[in-house]
Amino acid sequence: MTGNAESVITILAEEWGAIDTLAQGLADAEWDLPSECPGWTVRDVLSHLIGIERVLLGEALPPPLPELPAHVENEVGARNEAWVAPRRSRPGPDVLHEFQEVTARRIAELRSWPESRFDEIGPSPVGEVPYREFMQVRVMDSWVHEQDIRVATARPGHDSGPAAELSIDRLCAAMPFVVGKQAGAPEGASVRFELRGPLARRIEVVVRDGRAKAVAALDAQPTTSLDIDVEVFWRLACGRVDGKAARLAGLVDIGGDEALASRVLDAMAFMI
Repeated sequence: MTGNAESVITILAEEWGAIDTLAQGLADAEWDLPSECPGWTVRDVLSHLIGIERVLLGEALPPPLPELPAHVENEVGARNEAWVAPRRSRPGPDVLHEFQEVTARRIAELRSWPESRFDEIGPSPVGEVPYREFMQVRVMDSWVHEQDIRVATARPGHDSGPAAELSIDRLCAAMPFVVGKQAGAPEGASVRFELRGPLARRIEVVVRDGRAKAVAALDAQPTTSLDIDVEVFWRLACGRVDGKAARLAGLVDIGGDEALASRVLDAMAFMI
């Protein structure tokens, strides 16, 4: 059987379709609006997605830029910028047309592969995982960048459905890492994340035997609790807003141990 049976392909197609629909409604001036990705406009965000999918189609990397802008801080950023920079002089609708063409090719390719291909272990941004999980990461990354465009253009939406659910679930799954490794919560400490909005959910994390883990329910009141709108949650987790700024702006309601809550908020930017 072919990849047509893989649900992640359907979800990826849904996500790219949502980006396509969103971008078709943008006015000319909106393509040049700044996003929360440092140095990138709305056009640049879409150009970045084009570059990733061209790489996954097996196309050669563009030549390195002779000079890098100040917002590029590492080799990955330099590779991303090499895809983005050449498209800055192009009209937004032309970049959208390229996105439509590239993503259509990617979906056709994925659907042509045997199901066994999605079980194969290989490299991804989250380590060596089955290709199926790699594509789940592509859904999440694409959804987050769609939301970047929505924030930049004040066009909220696509906060329900399979792509949105998968994306928030993956971000939620990283919270034990944030609490334990990044924030260094002590043995016995517990953190409750109360997410509000269309994708509302509760995440309970406790540190036991030196490891932070998610649990179905805490045995007692949490050491600290963070009451956050889902949009603020993903913006924190993806480095769009930092913990201090979120606290000062009153975007998070904190209960219990404020010092631990602050450490957790400051450590949340695990995906940038």
